[in-house]
Amino acid sequence: MMKKTKPQHAIPSHQYPNLFRRLGAWFYDMLIVVAILMVAGSLAMAMVAALLHVGVLTLGNYQDASNYLISNPTASTLYSAYLAIIIIGFYSYFWTQAGQTLGMRAWKLKLQNTDGSRIKITQALIRIATSAFGLGNLMAFNNTRRSMQDIMAECEMIVTEKVH
Repeated sequence: MMKKTKPQHAIPSHQYPNLFRRLGAWFYDMLIVVAILMVAGSLAMAMVAALLHVGVLTLGNYQDASNYLISNPTASTLYSAYLAIIIIGFYSYFWTQAGQTLGMRAWKLKLQNTDGSRIKITQALIRIATSAFGLGNLMAFNNTRRSMQDIMAECEMIVTEKVH
């Protein structure tokens, strides 16, 4: 007599994170990014101070190096671009090298392609451009729990260990 076996349903090999988990990782990463931007800003201020000291730059009507960096149209544009590159570099590096930022690691999240491979730099840039400063995560309420930036960059964020 043959034993009847129950039909096996395909169980996904991973779980998608909920909105709370995504926002937790986003908050952790924002703390790290703010700290990095503080260091980057200090370096920019030191550079301006050094240029002022050697006479390459003059303050003109600006009160100090800080006022120069944020009020001078050319300096302000360069400074903003510099800070944007720092932010883009942070996320791009961690997403393409390990699939996780430090905040994502703390919240047990990983970014990957659907086949499990690491995302490419173009996907990271698309993800950054379409994230709307984290608001794209609000789409994670739906059944697939994929954010707008995940869909646009054709990747997925998964939980790295089972959550019960």
